[in-house]
Amino acid sequence: MNALDLVDSIGWTLIHFSWQGALVGGQTALALALLRKARPETRYLVACSGLLLCLAWPATELFIRLTGDSGANGGFAIVLAGTASGVVQDSGWSGLFQRNLAWIVGAWGLCALFLALRMIAGLLWLRHAATHEAHDPAWQARVDRLATQFGLARPIRLRIVDRLASPVTAGWWRPVVLVPASLVTSMPPHLLEALLAHELAHIQRHDYLVNLLQNVIESLLFYHPAVWWISRRIRVEREQIADSIAARQLGEPRRLALALSELEKLQFSTHHLAQAANGGDLMSRIKQLVRPDTEALNWKAAIPVLGFALAGLAGCAQTPASSPVMAKADSIVNIPVAQFNSCERPKYPAEALARDIQGTVTLGFLVSAEGKVQGTTLRKSSGDTSLDEAARTALAKCTFTPGTVDGKPTEQWTEVQYVWVSK
Repeated sequence: MNALDLVDSIGWTLIHFSWQGALVGGQTALALALLRKARPETRYLVACSGLLLCLAWPATELFIRLTGDSGANGGFAIVLAGTASGVVQDSGWSGLFQRNLAWIVGAWGLCALFLALRMIAGLLWLRHAATHEAHDPAWQARVDRLATQFGLARPIRLRIVDRLASPVTAGWWRPVVLVPASLVTSMPPHLLEALLAHELAHIQRHDYLVNLLQNVIESLLFYHPAVWWISRRIRVEREQIADSIAARQLGEPRRLALALSELEKLQFSTHHLAQAANGGDLMSRIKQLVRPDTEALNWKAAIPVLGFALAGLAGCAQTPASSPVMAKADSIVNIPVAQFNSCERPKYPAEALARDIQGTVTLGFLVSAEGKVQGTTLRKSSGDTSLDEAARTALAKCTFTPGTVDGKPTEQWTEVQYVWVSK
């Protein structure tokens, strides 16, 4: 495995996820629409499964791409040029993607790195707040009492933070609840206690770990709207579950509803790396607490289903595997021909030669309309990376008479074999 193969594998995996993610999103949206009358825990499980599938599908495809090419045993090179028929490079989306895979992977890597750094910065901020912000003994005693009521044996720290507008919870092993100083001074104690009960419900369910995994998936697959939509549905259902647990422990659903109503009046920002009482749609959560009736059918629920289904079908049609499209049946196709005087004699890797390693390397390569090698892909390995790389290096230096379609020079994929024998 070399850098070019790695870029090719990552690039096509990212591209294929455009339709794979749409299909997963459509199926998840359909399941959630059918389960609109089910318990929030059931919808939460369905949404989490959809998000995990968004990660598992491309991860599996990438693993297959990276490990799928294996060969027999693998030296001195004999080039059998043109051992396979040439194929015309797709001039549509597939060809465009193939020519720009390096840029696609590079842009994805930079964006994913930025999001990862932002996530790390958020974790560091939470850690700093948990260790350096002020604590209030009176409210700490309230939290300890609530923790006992929730059956939580781990100590839960309470910190008062100035520049924060909604309580948030962070940490799993040593959880901490961050409370805005403005709420401590302005909100009635019994309402703030209801919000704290909501935070303890998150701690009881270990929601911080799930939320952290969500952030990782969002950072890796940030470019797909289905990932963000599913992730948002997870947060919505999770907040309803925490509301239900808190209301049950308090024995007063309306008190929590009133606390959320007071919270809605404040201006706040969402902290994605922590569980916050302001997550989801506050008004819908208030209505669910006051009138916990079944959700009515809403025609808007069909929009994500139809949207993701159409995107998935379009992706399947426009993003085939990296194999190119054949020319029309009545076209006259001439494959690229190597100008052998331009090709350097491949150099047998010294270590492979000393170990008497032999084998055949099959390379697919794209020849431009100007006769230059634009890209290569390993179709079949010799079983030795040094032989594969030596063949690829030698091929990249060749010049070709470009292939033609009906007499017009055209980008084409073709195939070549390097047979390495040591004697």
